[in-house]
Amino acid sequence: MSETIVLAYSGGLDTSVATKWLQEERGYDVVCLLADLGNQPDVVSARERGLGAGARSVEVVDAREDFLRYFAFPALAANALYQGGYPLSTALGRPLIAKLLVDKAREVGASAVAHGCTGKGNDQVRFDLAIRALAPDLTIVGTARENLMTRDEAIAYAAQHSIPVHTTVESPYSTDENLWGRSIECGILEDPWAEPPEDIYEWTRALDETPLEPSYVTVGFDHGVPVSLDGEALEPVPLVERLNTLAGEHGVGRVDMVEDRLVGIKSREIYEAPAAIALVEAHRALEALTLSRPQRAFKERVAQEYAELVYDGLWFTAHHQDLAAYVQSTQRHASGEVRLRLARGTAVAVGSQAPHSLYSHELATYGDGDRFDQAAAQGFIAIWGLPVQVQAEQQLLRQPGDPKMLATTPAPDDGALTSDAGV
Repeated sequence: MSETIVLAYSGGLDTSVATKWLQEERGYDVVCLLADLGNQPDVVSARERGLGAGARSVEVVDAREDFLRYFAFPALAANALYQGGYPLSTALGRPLIAKLLVDKAREVGASAVAHGCTGKGNDQVRFDLAIRALAPDLTIVGTARENLMTRDEAIAYAAQHSIPVHTTVESPYSTDENLWGRSIECGILEDPWAEPPEDIYEWTRALDETPLEPSYVTVGFDHGVPVSLDGEALEPVPLVERLNTLAGEHGVGRVDMVEDRLVGIKSREIYEAPAAIALVEAHRALEALTLSRPQRAFKERVAQEYAELVYDGLWFTAHHQDLAAYVQSTQRHASGEVRLRLARGTAVAVGSQAPHSLYSHELATYGDGDRFDQAAAQGFIAIWGLPVQVQAEQQLLRQPGDPKMLATTPAPDDGALTSDAGV
């Protein structure tokens, strides 16, 4: 009797080919697990492809709510954008899918799990590390990195075994999508000099097709979690779906970047994430009201660390638990509303309010009702600037005729600028 393996299945080229390959080359009885994290294009067709490729069963799990509530929204609370641009949509989905893989493997008595990630990508790391953290006893098979098929060879393999897939030689893009975003790579996109063709985008309009007039939307937050749009309370899935549509109509959420993959190569990646980009902008505006200056400064460093941790596949680690605890602590007063203007590819916060805001009109105003004691400023500046004054008097100004003492960087040694210096 064949051993059972649970395959993380999407219905795309790589996993459809993997379903057949695991049977023919490794002798496994394959159970396909399709985790629906949102925007799954056609679950029915995906199931048919899996069964047509010989899978024992194709199990579909609706994980949209869990994905947003326990993965995407915590990353939003951290303002996590990898290398300043990528909102981590695919990266955030991998640890959840890994957990669902492990759960299904326990349920069906499988001895192994599999994924269709290539040996050049980040996803293999995310899957493998998450599975090892949750179930180190399970064997992990990375089908694409082990069968070493090129994309053209995979397409030919699918045709040979009568497995219908959307990817063709003429349209070789590899995509992944969930509620938090859509990623597109391969084909002409591998040339960083080439402008992405318009036909790769599905969620966002081109700028010349966006409305002439901006749209405004008010996002309500409760402890850092988005809970309403324009005053209407919404659960996570409909909120993100609605904002994806609205922001996408205005071209918001396109990200074109060359990023540093964990495996040591640079990769040109295209992302569409209208809701994610808009919500990060709104959340930052809310935190501008509710966090102090040192909190904001330190949290920016935490945001970078958090984004790299997620990108690098370290979700199920103590380091993540520690960072997440700090992030959640910063959200205890992050409740309020932010008004966004959506126009011409941008989401801009144009208004914000919070019941526990640190902004005081009486202190900030220059008009009537000003409560700021300007007379106290001289004493404050004297104390604050005392170290500057002392160092200037004792060091920088002791030789006022020497211009080197006032230079911001040391002057080069004599001869350092000559062509034969050091010879």
